[in-house]
Amino acid sequence: MAACCDDDRHDFDGLSVDYRHRLLIVIALNAAMFVVEIAAGQLSGSKALQADALDFLGDAATYSLTLAVIGTAVRTRARAALIKGASLSVMGMWILASTLYHVMVRGVPQAEVMGLVGLCALAVNVTSVIILMRYKDGEANVRSVWLCSRNDAIGNIAVMVAALGVWGTSTAWPDLTVAAVMAGLFLNSSLQIIAQSRRELRQAG
Repeated sequence: MAACCDDDRHDFDGLSVDYRHRLLIVIALNAAMFVVEIAAGQLSGSKALQADALDFLGDAATYSLTLAVIGTAVRTRARAALIKGASLSVMGMWILASTLYHVMVRGVPQAEVMGLVGLCALAVNVTSVIILMRYKDGEANVRSVWLCSRNDAIGNIAVMVAALGVWGTSTAWPDLTVAAVMAGLFLNSSLQIIAQSRRELRQAG
């Protein structure tokens, strides 16, 4: 299998029944956690939880797009990866704008809810990372899946750190800071995906 060969790992295009099955499981996990986290974010008033919920939604959507274009021409897959990179940029900018807007809004998020939901989401993220670990490299369309999974794991660890900070300081600043850091992570991943997609489009002629 291409994903298991060091020489071909950056060319793996997702043409594997095993990869498709793993991707379907991860899509379901991400969609479920989006529903849980967006509700918990609204309930607790946590911007970090809401930001992480958007990450889950973005992952479910981009993974579905990845699944849809597996087996298509290189240019089609590269263009799909460009769309995913652009969507990450939009999410990152939205989170930054939302965080700046809420900096002056009073109200401290509920640290207990943040911590509990963050722990559940972290378990889902680690499971997803383990499921996809075998396919963490490949062309832009496949690599974008790995980067999104990595963002999930980092994001939920950050949410738990924010919950501890909110509990310790009784202020919203740790929550807002983590939301801003997550926005930067989205933007960084977006740039990586877009750069690799453009290289593949050039190579495809």
